Amino acid sequence: MLNIYTDEYFMKQALMEAERAFDADEIPVGAIIVSNNKIIAKAHNQTELLNDVTAHAEIIAITSAASNLGAKYLQECTMFITLEPCVMCAGALYWSQIGRVVYGADDDKKGFMRFGKEMLHPSTKLEFGIMYEECSHLLKEFFKMKRSRAADH
Repeated sequence: MLNIYTDEYFMKQALMEAERAFDADEIPVGAIIVSNNKIIAKAHNQTELLNDVTAHAEIIAITSAASNLGAKYLQECTMFITLEPCVMCAGALYWSQIGRVVYGADDDKKGFMRFGKEMLHPSTKLEFGIMYEECSHLLKEFFKMKRSRAADH
C-alpha cells in the first residue's frame, strides 16, 4: 500500500496554514505538528491579530501539541514549518525536545541556522528544503504586496 503521509503531504498542510496567515495580512508562515502520521496541531503566525511578537506559528503549534498530548515533551513528533525557524522558535523547539523539524524555505537574515543546528535539542533530526519553491514563493509575494502598498502611501 502506498504511503500518502510523505513529508510533501504534511508540508502542503503547513502551506495551507501559511496561506491563512497571508489572507489575514500576517507574515505567511504555517506550522503543523504530526504524531504517528496524525496532525495534532496546526498554526500560523498571529503576531498582528494577538498584538504579540511571540505569536509565531511554531510557538502556537508547540503549545497546541503539548495540550493535545497532555505532555510538555514532543520527542515522538515532527514539526513541518514553511520557513526556517527564528532563534526564539528554535529555543522553544529545543525545550520541547521535538523529535524532528522539517522546514521549507530558509531565512538567511533571521533563521536559527546562522548559529547552527546546535540550537535544536541534540536528539532532534533536521531536514529542510521540502517544497522550497512553494514556501518561498508565498513569502516573496507577501513582501512584494507589502512594498507595493507602502509605495502607494
